[in-house]
Amino acid sequence: MAGKIRQLIDSIIDRKAKDNPMMERVIKAKMILKGINPAKYTDQSEDVPAVIAQLEGMMDSFGAASPSAAPAAAAGANARPGTGAASPSAAPAFQKNANARIKTAFSSNPFTPACIGEIRTQLAAVEPALVIFFASTKHAPAVISRQMQSAFPKAQVFGCSTAGEIATGCMLTDSVVAMAFSAEAAGNCKIEVVQNLAQRDDIEKACQNFEAHFGEPVAAMDPARYVGIVLIDGLAGAEEGFMESLGDLTNVNFIGGSAGDDLKFTNTQVYAQGKSYTSAAVLVLIKPGVKFSFIKTQSFRFLGKTLRVTKASETGREVMEFNDKPATQAYAEAIGVPIEEASNRFMRNPVGLVIQGEPYVRSPQQVKEGSMHFYCGVKEGMKLSLLESTDIISDTRNALAQAEKDLGGISAIIDFDCILRTLDLRQQNLTEDYGKLFAKIPTVGFSTYGEQYIGHINQTATMLVFG
Repeated sequence: MAGKIRQLIDSIIDRKAKDNPMMERVIKAKMILKGINPAKYTDQSEDVPAVIAQLEGMMDSFGAASPSAAPAAAAGANARPGTGAASPSAAPAFQKNANARIKTAFSSNPFTPACIGEIRTQLAAVEPALVIFFASTKHAPAVISRQMQSAFPKAQVFGCSTAGEIATGCMLTDSVVAMAFSAEAAGNCKIEVVQNLAQRDDIEKACQNFEAHFGEPVAAMDPARYVGIVLIDGLAGAEEGFMESLGDLTNVNFIGGSAGDDLKFTNTQVYAQGKSYTSAAVLVLIKPGVKFSFIKTQSFRFLGKTLRVTKASETGREVMEFNDKPATQAYAEAIGVPIEEASNRFMRNPVGLVIQGEPYVRSPQQVKEGSMHFYCGVKEGMKLSLLESTDIISDTRNALAQAEKDLGGISAIIDFDCILRTLDLRQQNLTEDYGKLFAKIPTVGFSTYGEQYIGHINQTATMLVFG
C-alpha cells in the first residue's frame, strides 16, 4: 500500500523526539544523512522496499527504550544557521562546583618521555579522573599511549594520532596536547573500544556496556545530561556506517574526529587505557558535572546551484554522475571552469548536503576518469548544493562568541578541525590568527581526517564546549 514510508517516519519522530522540537531536528538530520528526506514523502508516496527496510531498522534499534523516558532537548541540537553556534536549550541546571576543574597542556618536545613529563607538570594542579590527548605520529603510537596512561594512573586516558594539533592560543605540528578533567568536571564516564568497525554487533555490545555502567538504556538517555566523544581510524573509510549505527541506537550526541597521521595517509591510531588500536574506534560516554554545548561551523556560502547524484558507489566514496552527466563535467560546468581545472577548485568549492538550512559538507578528494572521489560517502539520489569558501577566522570568532553568550561563559573547548581547513589556513598564513581565537579559552584539538557530529562530515570545525 502507498504511504507506509510516511507512517514510519512519523512514528519514529513521535517515539524518539517525544514532542521535543530540537530532538525532531536531530532525528530528521539522521534520516537525511541516510538518504531519506522526510519532506519528500507523503501519504500517497510509493512504498519503496529499501527505504522501508532502513526505517524499520531505525524502529528496531530503539524498541527497548522505556516508553516513559522522554529525553530533554539535546544540548546544542539547535544550531543557529549562519553562526554555527549551538545553545543548550532546555538543558538541566548544573550546580557550580569549585572543584570542577578542566586544565590543558602541550609539549613539542620530540623525546616522548620528556614530552609526557612536561604535560604531567603542566597538569599538576588537577588530579584528573579523565584525560584526552592528541599526538603527532612523531611519537610511536604504542609508546605514547602506554606512557600517557602511566603518567596518569588514576585517570581514564584516551586519544588519537593527528595531522596537526590545537592548543590554547596556537596551532601546532609534531606535538602532543592534552586536557585533564577533575572528577567533579568529568562526572561519570565510561570508555569502550570497538575493534571491528564494520560489525554493528560490536557497536551494540559497546552500548550494552554503557547501559550496564550507567544503569539505563542508551536509547533512553537524556542528551542534555550525557555527551559522547568518538575517535575513529581516519583511513578505514568506515565513518558513515559507524555513525549511522550509533545514531540509530541512541539520541545522545557523539562528537569527534577521524584520526590523522601527519598527512602520510598510511596508518592512523586511536588510543585507550594505555593501548593503541588501528581499524578501530574509541567511544567515550560522559555524564559531565558541568554544562556543555556544541559548535559546528563551516565557512561557506551557498551558490544557488545543486548537483543531484545520479550514479555513485557509496562504499567507494565515488560519484560517477551528477545530473546524468560525468561527475567531473557536471561539477566543472556548475562552477564555470574547464574540466581540467575542476580539481583545483575542490577546497574552495566543495558541495554540501543541506539539512534544515545548514550544509553538511562533502569534500571532493580527487578526479579519476571522469568520476569524483570524496572524503566521505555520498549516496545516489542526494541533492548536493555547491558551496564557496568564506572567512574561516570571522566565522569561527562569531561562533565562539555566540556559544559563550549561550552558556554564560566557556571553561574549555575540545576542537575537531578538518585538515582541509588547516591546509587552507596554512596557505593563507592564518594559522597564528586562528590559534589566537582560543587564546583566552583552555583548548585542545587536532586536525582531523573528517569530523563526526550526527554523521560524518568534512571541512568543518566541530567543538565540544564546556560552560
